[in-house]
Amino acid sequence: MMLRAEFTTEPFEGEGEPPAHALAARDCLLAAGLDPDFGPLGTAISGDREQLLPALAEVLDKALAAGASRITLQVTAEDDRV
Repeated sequence: MMLRAEFTTEPFEGEGEPPAHALAARDCLLAAGLDPDFGPLGTAISGDREQLLPALAEVLDKALAAGASRITLQVTAEDDRV
């Protein structure tokens, strides 16, 4: 099953370099061999369920450890039967 996830980490820090918690989240996905769409207001990622779910658990752990105070996550199952 293919999944699509979108998440934001807070607090937002305005202009300049992304905050450490956002970079930690992105780096977890890269380390898992995924290709995230990383942006200033959030990150989107698609992948196979078996690969993406463990990576998202790591994202939550590492982002919180790096200073995130809130993580908003949305996961959608994509219909791969089309």
